[in-house]
Amino acid sequence: MLKHSTVPLMRAWNSWSDRPAEMVFLPLGVRVTPVLYSTRSRTTSAIEPRRDTVRLGRHAIDGSLIELETEHSGTTVAFRTEKSDPFAVRGSWEGKAGGEWGLRFWLTVAISADSGEVVTHEAGRNVTLVKIGTRFVAVATAEAPVHVTGHDTIDDLRADFEANGYFYTASRKNEAPVIALRFNLEMMRLGAYAAAVADSAELAIVKAQTCLAAGHPSTAPTAHNGTYEGSLDAIRDVVAWNTIWDQTNSRPYTAVTRIWNLGKFAVWYNDQLFAALLAGVFDADLARENMATAMASATPQGNIACIVTSNDAWVDRSQHPNGALVAWQLYQRTGERSLLAASYDALARNQRWWRGHRDPDAFGLLSCGTSDVGEGLYKGTHFAARNETGMDNSATHDEAVYDPIARTLSTFDLGLNCAAVLDAEMLSKIAEVLGKDDDAREFAAIAERCRKLISENLWDESRNIFANRQRQGGFVRSLSPTSFYPLLCGAATPEQAEKLLQHLSNETTFGGDYVLPNATRDDPAFADNVYWRGRIWPNVNYMVWLGLRRYGFAAGASKLARQSYELFMKSWSTDRIAAENYNATTGEAMDQGDTDPFYIWAAMLPLMAVGEIIDFDPWTGWTLHNAGTDLSVGPMLSPSGMLSVSIANGLLEMNLDGRASLKTNLQTSFTQIAVSDARFSCTIAPTSSDGFLALPNVEPDRIVAARLDGQEVRFEAGSDGARLDIMKAAHKRKLDVYFLTV
Repeated sequence: MLKHSTVPLMRAWNSWSDRPAEMVFLPLGVRVTPVLYSTRSRTTSAIEPRRDTVRLGRHAIDGSLIELETEHSGTTVAFRTEKSDPFAVRGSWEGKAGGEWGLRFWLTVAISADSGEVVTHEAGRNVTLVKIGTRFVAVATAEAPVHVTGHDTIDDLRADFEANGYFYTASRKNEAPVIALRFNLEMMRLGAYAAAVADSAELAIVKAQTCLAAGHPSTAPTAHNGTYEGSLDAIRDVVAWNTIWDQTNSRPYTAVTRIWNLGKFAVWYNDQLFAALLAGVFDADLARENMATAMASATPQGNIACIVTSNDAWVDRSQHPNGALVAWQLYQRTGERSLLAASYDALARNQRWWRGHRDPDAFGLLSCGTSDVGEGLYKGTHFAARNETGMDNSATHDEAVYDPIARTLSTFDLGLNCAAVLDAEMLSKIAEVLGKDDDAREFAAIAERCRKLISENLWDESRNIFANRQRQGGFVRSLSPTSFYPLLCGAATPEQAEKLLQHLSNETTFGGDYVLPNATRDDPAFADNVYWRGRIWPNVNYMVWLGLRRYGFAAGASKLARQSYELFMKSWSTDRIAAENYNATTGEAMDQGDTDPFYIWAAMLPLMAVGEIIDFDPWTGWTLHNAGTDLSVGPMLSPSGMLSVSIANGLLEMNLDGRASLKTNLQTSFTQIAVSDARFSCTIAPTSSDGFLALPNVEPDRIVAARLDGQEVRFEAGSDGARLDIMKAAHKRKLDVYFLTV
């Protein structure tokens, strides 16, 4: 009897609940839950970040390695779990620092099942067993517990401790819905358990004992060393820790944060899209699940709801239409057409909804609004309309007036219009891949027409910058980094783009040590330092970075990526904080009470850093950059397998599924990379010196043709495959190498 059968097997044992130290075998709903008790304070902890001090450590996407530390009443305990078998997990703990005599600080391992099945402890063999349907889960511990108690629920176990203390024995039982294996840190400062699943009790017990005896492997390697070190590791950990089980809707999803949520689940449209983008760096299944969660908020009216939670649904409004961008980026990274097909209909309806419902003057540019549907909180208000930008209290809205007849704000919102244009552009690309030619032409035409409207109507000539504008009047005074979004959607003319760069580095507006502030530094709103009034937001930095890359402003993009990386690492490297937003003066994360300390889109800051080395760009596809500095990064997803890249002494080596696929000493960028059994191709950016490009494991006699900009290029046998000599050039060139297939 499987409770949840749709989760991939290697992720079945994982930290699914809002108790990060609790391991759950999701298909059966079996839980192994650590519970701490301090005699000094007479309190318990189930290790819940919203209530307890928890430092979230490393976390593999599939749960193969999970580490965390927690502090309770002055005592610090470290936990670690690992697995090499999808049906067995080994957990261990270590008392790191004591706040009281260890004999009186208790660590309990509680075993329970969501179905309420009776759990049995066999003291003679030191194993605990629960049967779910025809399947068994066994838990073995390295040492016998001091004593074993039985309870109806975890809350009852905690109440027993808090009412009766550590020396109470009347609750001893060997059978109950919750069996609690009690240890103390005097006798068991180090401890371990293993839990295993099998189709007979004896097999489960043997499997658990074998897993326990195997011990834990040596320290797992880091995913990113050298330049921008730790970036890929941070993305992985933020995604994995925030991936939980939505019990209300019976689905896995990557929440905005496992630390703070609204109700039993909460889905913000754009936050969920960014969760999919970040998950797609490692796992196509998890990316697909997050995209499905985002698309599930599509309404019968056509829009995708701004937020849907267990308490409310803001169906009267949406958020920036970034879905097609993320779907296209995931397609670039995975090569999976199904990711496009699964989201296309909802995304196409959403784009058309914007055009039909948020352009009251039929001018072609959009205003934020709130439709007369649903029962969402704030519906029909100025605040509800502002929600559509996601920048709820931004000073860019201060001059906007809500029109209850049109149900929109009085302004053309720059960020919204740029996002909608980019969405139309990406939808055109997606439609072309899916063979929807009429749709492709429709969306391409929308993008082209609205780019021109943005360039001509939202450019403030007096300030040489793009800005929000009253539909029937002039520009609003306050600015935000959305002023750079016309780069993202291709709306800025070359002259406008050059002028924008001056604002990017101006330390009285957007420049400075910590960037990009979401109110210019000379705006009175900057001093508020509350949410969108002055603070730095990772998702906005990422969008500006993409725009700079699109326009070829490589130096500006690299500077923004470097500053964003340093901002993130300031809190992450010391305190493991991945903040929702940051102070633009000090770079602090937690100086403002509304900031969440472990927010999903914080990982977009190190995502830019990784993208400076390896990216799957919306316009130039799979890209690599060899800056000559030593580094190693990976593995991560690519269309041709799990990708790792290293650079040492100027030599770049790319591996796919652990096999060398490319080596080059050319210090330049490579775009539009394609790797298959029949072909290798890429575009090589200008090079200032001669060099080589080698295809390891490709014998020269397998090469049918090798062409550089259509001209034959010489190749020869190298030490480990075919080697092509590439002469320096001041222009980019297309390389195509064709192979005989076996």
